[in-house]
Amino acid sequence: MIHEITRNRTSKKTISRSFVWLAISVSYFGLILLIPAETTALQVPPKAASQGSLTITTEPNAIVWIDDIRRGSTDASGRLALTKISSRRHTLRVRAPGFREVTRPLLPGAKSLTLKLLKTTDQSELLFQRAEEARENARTDEDKGRAAELYKQVIKLHPALPAAHLGLARLLMEMNQYQEALAEVEAARRYRPVYPEASAVEGRIYREAAFLDNASKSFRRAIKEGGGFQPEAHVGLARILEDKGQYAEAVAEYQKAIDQLSDTEPIIYQLLGAAYERMQKYKEAVAAYENYLTLAPNGSLAPAIRSIIDQLRRQAAGEEIIP
Repeated sequence: MIHEITRNRTSKKTISRSFVWLAISVSYFGLILLIPAETTALQVPPKAASQGSLTITTEPNAIVWIDDIRRGSTDASGRLALTKISSRRHTLRVRAPGFREVTRPLLPGAKSLTLKLLKTTDQSELLFQRAEEARENARTDEDKGRAAELYKQVIKLHPALPAAHLGLARLLMEMNQYQEALAEVEAARRYRPVYPEASAVEGRIYREAAFLDNASKSFRRAIKEGGGFQPEAHVGLARILEDKGQYAEAVAEYQKAIDQLSDTEPIIYQLLGAAYERMQKYKEAVAAYENYLTLAPNGSLAPAIRSIIDQLRRQAAGEEIIP
């Protein structure tokens, strides 16, 4: 199956007519509310539990994840204020340059947390931090190649580090090296057999290579491994459903991802709006696009989305749109 990947790349389908020119990468989710497949209007997504705020104090410029969803970085004083934290048990992960990464439970209802990190001299961990930073900042193939070499050095020092294999898999996927990317996903699983993020990345690789059935299986496996909580997989599955013309089901998957991300990722509202457009549900599409603008009024897509909203409103009113 893997050796056919390159041949199948040419059969990939396109995304919504409104954003066919966009290259959308859903990688922020390092990421249980079931929403009905049919929705009449989108306002504020329903929440499974009450929400509160949390202030984390730790080292400056530390990256903070909650339930493997990146929620931001601390400022120069080491503080990060978060909102929309549901009142249930979470897993907190914190990483700061030059310090040992920490993962710990976050108890329900916590309002503030001070976390002391310890300096590390572990060369594999320091290299891993450099590789992660290089991958996040990579813009060209040359940048990605340098980041990949850093991951390979990490793996040489610490082959049993699944996160390094998965980071390398993401890079290789972006460089269209699908066979090598799948091999790194399998390597990650050798050391962490139940790994929702790895299954989600595997799904993305298969989707990029146009193996939609394989991709769907991988995304569903990620969701199962995550106990229903895996936003990256829900988005990936939604895009496959769109490829198959199953727009109502795709909408449901986008809404699950939005809820699981605590309404923090505007790009999913763009994807949701495009799905509603394909269904000719213009009112719902406008609501989705407006939610994008609420979260990212100055985002890179904001001007285009404002134009689309204007067109959709005119279209909904029966006015002929001349390209």
